Amino acid sequence: MKSVFDKVTRDELTSRINNLDQGSTAQWGKMNVGQMLEHCARAEECYQGKTPYKRTFIGYLFGKMALKSMLKDEAPVQRNMPTKPEFIVTGTYDVDNGKEKWVAFINSYEQYNDPIFVHFFFGPMSKEQLGYFVYKHADHHLRQFNS
Repeated sequence: MKSVFDKVTRDELTSRINNLDQGSTAQWGKMNVGQMLEHCARAEECYQGKTPYKRTFIGYLFGKMALKSMLKDEAPVQRNMPTKPEFIVTGTYDVDNGKEKWVAFINSYEQYNDPIFVHFFFGPMSKEQLGYFVYKHADHHLRQFNS
């Protein structure tokens, strides 16, 4: 399974991000490309511990099981999955700035050193699980915009 902690995978993701432009249109969902880039940057702030969120009650009940299901194979994340309200993006965002921010976050995984990350829904995640999950989230949104 691909992991954001692998340089080849990070390079693939940054190339796909850089292929996006103002004219990129969503294959599904409600976000435009600028909003998707902002959504992904907000998610990265969480995944890298810059903006932590408390665990949700439903996450305590089902998070571990959902994470296991999500990471069991290389299948892409399902379309139109729910997200944390703080990651719902409306308004107008600059595409070039959004690409730059997201690429910087992706590249910073080279120095990531937190052995356990606590996700607001899934709960504690090992570095290995986080690497797979971050890739799957990024891949999901890049597929959303055909990149």
